[in-house]
Amino acid sequence: MNSTLSSAVALHGIHKYFGVVRANHDVSLEVAPGTIHGIIGENGAGKSTLVSILFGFYAADSGRIEIGGKPVTIRNSADAIANGIGMVHQHFMLVPTFTVLENVMLGAEGGALLAQGRAETRTELAQLSEVHGLEIDPDTLVGDLPVGLQQRVEILKALRRGARILILDEPTGVLTPDETDRLFDILRALRRDGVTILLITHKLREIMEVCDAVSVMRQGEMVGHRIPSETSREELAELMVGRKVALEADPAPADPGAVALSADGLTWRDGTGAMRLNNVGFELRAGEILGVAGVSGNGQSELLNLLSGILPVQDGKIRLGGREIDRAHQAGPAEMRTLGLAHVPEDRHLRGLVLNFTAWENAVLGYHRGERAGPNWRINPSSIRAHCARLMEHFDIRPADPSLRAGGFSGGNQQKMVLAREIDVAPKVLLVGQPTRGVDIGAIEFINERLIELKRAGCAILLVSVELDEILALSDRIIVMNAGRVVGTIPRSQADRQRLGLLMAGVAEAAA
Repeated sequence: MNSTLSSAVALHGIHKYFGVVRANHDVSLEVAPGTIHGIIGENGAGKSTLVSILFGFYAADSGRIEIGGKPVTIRNSADAIANGIGMVHQHFMLVPTFTVLENVMLGAEGGALLAQGRAETRTELAQLSEVHGLEIDPDTLVGDLPVGLQQRVEILKALRRGARILILDEPTGVLTPDETDRLFDILRALRRDGVTILLITHKLREIMEVCDAVSVMRQGEMVGHRIPSETSREELAELMVGRKVALEADPAPADPGAVALSADGLTWRDGTGAMRLNNVGFELRAGEILGVAGVSGNGQSELLNLLSGILPVQDGKIRLGGREIDRAHQAGPAEMRTLGLAHVPEDRHLRGLVLNFTAWENAVLGYHRGERAGPNWRINPSSIRAHCARLMEHFDIRPADPSLRAGGFSGGNQQKMVLAREIDVAPKVLLVGQPTRGVDIGAIEFINERLIELKRAGCAILLVSVELDEILALSDRIIVMNAGRVVGTIPRSQADRQRLGLLMAGVAEAAA
């Protein structure tokens, strides 16, 4: 760790409002040079707004910024870059059809003579790769690179522009465990080279593993600064939420019953002819949680959409509730629901909610032709409002206002709204996609408890998640997907992050 006296970054008394919403209130932060400094907080805590002010996306309403002990004015990202600040966004800002070299020089071409700029960029890339251990082929198309190497391109882009302060926003959300370990090795190497790193993450394990210091935000305010070696995940979670939080799920031992859902030879191609699922098969039993692990984009979404009836079966079979579904005998989402299947989709905005509808209208989506919509199978708004109010109380949805538009709720409360609707029908089979994506620690605890309760009641649950900690905490058995295929099936007792990570990366493709 660099021991110079001045801070690499200092934020003093930062205030930022969006209308009446208080995003940052009197936030101060100092980051020592040559350190990895974590910033954590629940959704809406203000951490993204804070680093967006530092990188020039937003202007603070008041407060001041210092870089290297000197006051600076950052009006836009060009000012931030000129002050040695770089940012790697959660969703990469890359052109897939450009090479690594072209992406790195994009926006900093070095003048009208591109040939000279390309040559200079190639030399600089070679130097940066050697100095920081970021080797990569400059002539490879970015779209052909795995996600971990695409992220490396983003880091090289920032370093080439002179970044000595590097902001990373949720950098591990799309990485395998092995890619995450390699990223952390890169960050440690950058730290040794004197680069200061701000790491925005919601994963407490990562804070404890790689950070030198951590700052905690809650409801727009800075509520604590800690040294990871002198604190615990439990203390950090309590600072984030304002109460004690159970970080680990405590599932009951599995007592699986009869097969509730099975798939055999499911193969599916998209409109371009690309194979998204390749001969996928499994059995899911009553009273168990079957986890599906894999890096996003390896067929999990297509599997959920086929099993829920959103996509038609092309090849293979699905068996549910005594019904066999295949190419000649299809079943849409409405029929799948009548067979006892409920679905919490991966993207709550795309498939789970209509954001312009009220909470009470969303409470019966997909079930509006049933008894929950009113007596005698007729839609009765008063009955639905009462039904929604009951769900809100039972699932702790805040604010408990059935007339509020779904888009007015936080991400965690939106997720609980979808989960409440699907669990309330007491399904025989529940498909759950990314149940805690973008969800606060407190809501994660609540959602995990509800899933475990449902399992104890005999429901068969298929859990799809890119979060290995979630898969390991909740699943009784785990299947791993890579390139649309099931490459391993592992009992929870034999699973660990390393073994799952190898399977996710396609390294060990034998069934366990």
